[in-house]
Amino acid sequence: MHIALVSCDALAQYAATNVAAEDQQLADYLRARGLQVSYVSWTDARVRWEAFDVAVLKSPWDYFDRPTEFHNWLNELDARGVRLLNPTSIVRHNADKLYLRDMEQAGVPIVPTHWLPRGSRVEPAALLAELGTERLVLKPTVSGGAKDTFALGLDEANAALEQLQALVDEADFMAQPFLPQIQTTGEWSLVFFGGQLSHCVRKTPKSGDFRVQHFHGGAIHAETPPAATVAVAQDIVGRFAQGCLYARVDGVEAPAGGFWLMELEMIEPFLYMDSAGEVAYQRYYEALLRLTQPTAVKL
Repeated sequence: MHIALVSCDALAQYAATNVAAEDQQLADYLRARGLQVSYVSWTDARVRWEAFDVAVLKSPWDYFDRPTEFHNWLNELDARGVRLLNPTSIVRHNADKLYLRDMEQAGVPIVPTHWLPRGSRVEPAALLAELGTERLVLKPTVSGGAKDTFALGLDEANAALEQLQALVDEADFMAQPFLPQIQTTGEWSLVFFGGQLSHCVRKTPKSGDFRVQHFHGGAIHAETPPAATVAVAQDIVGRFAQGCLYARVDGVEAPAGGFWLMELEMIEPFLYMDSAGEVAYQRYYEALLRLTQPTAVKL
């Protein structure tokens, strides 16, 4: 089986010394198991996508900077009959964080959110009052890597109002309460392969920051969350990640207990596979075979 492991041309800006080179390790593992793997960029016009048995998204980390191109690429794959994992229909929906609104309407507990459609008036005092917080987080609904993401109190928001308004005039945004528990207990990431839980990590930001991403200096801890958190994450994946090779459920412990979903990552999540060791790569490989060669896998 010939696999296109899909990346991008902008990996260097996300480089970090505190995590393993996951893409290379995954490609090496799959090759060692007898699969033919080509590591390619989704923007490389020279790639003949129909030459692959399946294209697997791994690190197209610039898709949110080029959303129109990315959606055109998905359409091209469909037109050529190229199978993508995760499925193109799920990837399209997951590319805009408005999917969280749909999930909330379906009963999934998410972080309280005020949606700011493009062109909305930014009113910091009203947002803080509505969300019941002294600090709020503003971010675009199409973004990644904490791009154009702000954590602001009232005075800071008012001082930056012209900049914030200019951003909201150009794109849909979302406002959420700043969650102090992220700076203390951190954020959970639960990684699923083929709908089955593989491993979990807890991410904490570096001192003085609120961003938990490893390329912003966040720390990664291999830990197991409470059973109730695992149950919520499993339910989310079972309902919203059908037919997916991978899914990462990111969330935090709610102030009154329980779990708040922050994101369901089904496009380009870092999978923290090194935190679980070789068993994580084995689970990924087995899930891939179940989806592409179901009669060949006996587990």
